[in-house]
Amino acid sequence: MAAADSNQRLALIKENLAEVLNEEIIQKILDEGKHPKIYWGTATTGRPHCGYFVPAIKIAQFLAAGCDVTILLADIHGFLDNLKAPLELVMHRAEFYRHIITAMLQAVGVSTEKLRVVLGSSYQKSPEYVMDVYKMASLISEHDAKKAGAEVVKQTDNAPLSGLLYPILQVLDEQYLDCDAQFGGMDQRKLFTAAKEWLPKLGYRERAHLLNPMVPGLHGGKMSSSDPDSKIDLLDPPETVAKKIKKAVAAPQVVEENGLLAFIEFVLLPAARLRGSGEFRVDRERDGLEPLVYTDIEKIREDYKSDVLTPQLLKPAVARDLNALLAPIQEAFQANKEWQEIAEKAYPPPPKKEKKVKNKGTRYPGASKEQADGADKELPIRPNGETPN
Repeated sequence: MAAADSNQRLALIKENLAEVLNEEIIQKILDEGKHPKIYWGTATTGRPHCGYFVPAIKIAQFLAAGCDVTILLADIHGFLDNLKAPLELVMHRAEFYRHIITAMLQAVGVSTEKLRVVLGSSYQKSPEYVMDVYKMASLISEHDAKKAGAEVVKQTDNAPLSGLLYPILQVLDEQYLDCDAQFGGMDQRKLFTAAKEWLPKLGYRERAHLLNPMVPGLHGGKMSSSDPDSKIDLLDPPETVAKKIKKAVAAPQVVEENGLLAFIEFVLLPAARLRGSGEFRVDRERDGLEPLVYTDIEKIREDYKSDVLTPQLLKPAVARDLNALLAPIQEAFQANKEWQEIAEKAYPPPPKKEKKVKNKGTRYPGASKEQADGADKELPIRPNGETPN
């Protein structure tokens, strides 16, 4: 395979990444005309939202660059991380993730032929894997395990021991998933550097690590599953998407921590390039002007800083393109009864709160104490000895 082709593939793999550790590992594989094996893991806890498009677009680029990609649905990790999700829900959520992540990649138009989806519990309970967990636990200090998982595992004053196991499992996954590189966010950097040090302790080879920048959400901070206003669900209808985008924080002429500009840079523009057009278009018909057509983020930033591109123009364009990405995902969901049933089990609606009937008392004005006591006696007694309110 030509060196130019190898360089093009590497450029696509590295596009928009914040950092690459041990890049030479990937370069060597590409120079030999082979396919780098990359894995990305996600703990199957909160419901996936539009923030998941950031890693999904990179995975789509890896596939377009001819890489073999493994997605690890880390069900056991999800349970270990301070019990974020009950064990019985984690399994249903893993299936939900499998459906929705595959649909996200197909929405961008890349082939998923070289995509493999693996459930963590399918191999993390094997005798060999468990023995390696014990071996690594004997070689790694409590301090180093805490440090490695500091930005990934939920930290509490009296944390369960499972939080110390979490980074050990993630490091061993590189070996057991037979990858050449692991992909993740900059919040996992400490864990990735730990993997470079820990794996050789068991006689296993080092891997490369591909780090995505931390992309601000719609309100400038992190897009969170637990904050409904900071996220857009992948199954939200178009009008809800438009409404949430309209509420997004986007100060005029301010490009720093601007969630909308970040979404264009890391999702909409790369998605447009994967689908062939490579354009982000902003309509200005209402002002009687020609549309603004962009192919790179620098020009978008420049126009936003100079107020040529205003939040009022930007928001409808982002909502339009995001809805276009979501449409095939939602169509796939509506056409798949099994997926709908899994969604109900994975994310059941919260139980309805019983409306409490306020006891206004029986001492109406003028009632005697005997009358009030008699009214109290008429109240039925529940098995636990309480009377209803």
